Amino acid sequence: MNLQVDLDAPMTRAHALQRLSSQGFCTLNAASLAALVGVNLRELDALRPSWDDLPPDAYLKDGGRYRYRRHGCYVQAPGSAALEATPHRAHWQPTTYNALHGGMQRWFEPLDPALAGASAFTRLIASLGLLFAQAESNQGEAPRWFIEAHPFRIDTTDGVGRPTPEGAHRDGVDFVAVILINRHAVRGGETRVFDARGPQGVRFTLCEPFSALLLDDARVIHESTPIQPEADRGWRDTLVLTYRRGGFQEPASPPAP
Repeated sequence: MNLQVDLDAPMTRAHALQRLSSQGFCTLNAASLAALVGVNLRELDALRPSWDDLPPDAYLKDGGRYRYRRHGCYVQAPGSAALEATPHRAHWQPTTYNALHGGMQRWFEPLDPALAGASAFTRLIASLGLLFAQAESNQGEAPRWFIEAHPFRIDTTDGVGRPTPEGAHRDGVDFVAVILINRHAVRGGETRVFDARGPQGVRFTLCEPFSALLLDDARVIHESTPIQPEADRGWRDTLVLTYRRGGFQEPASPPAP
């Protein structure tokens, strides 16, 4: 299979669906993302200040101080363009998908109210949910999505920042969107996507704010390489959105007495 990356070319909804179907992922430049989700770039750009107020990730097992993040969850009913925000909850993954940080409940600070309350933000999430539902249309019943939103900042305070300290991975969901918010004074941060069933892979670097990578999580694995500073301090801001059928990932219920 010839995996294709076209960050410079326009990508319509039909093209995005075709790429997701044929290879399990697609890339979008900023203009294509804005058109696909029906949010103009000026509205998206107005979201960026929320990344300047992310608290440190207190759960990094490698002892690093390079990651800052918040976390929020939503439910999207089948076919709906609306989102229902859930009560704040822990982020949890099994060790089968995250060997480094899986198996523990991570209580990150909730989303900045200014971000969570921005219509551009919720329209972005819901529109991608409708796209992913359309990508799954051959599976019959439209999905109810359980969505997790993760604003990240990876910085170079200690000389290097690791966007994916767990390495190449899947997330244990149905679909993933990785949206670049900003890059400042860094090199590295190359994105790598590999076919989960074979040796094929591609590598590229998201550089344009609001360019994006959309992933079918069952079919591909992904990672991003470390970043290093080009000046005293640099950072890479992203928004990672995950969409899962059937419920949020959470620990198995304890056995009944």
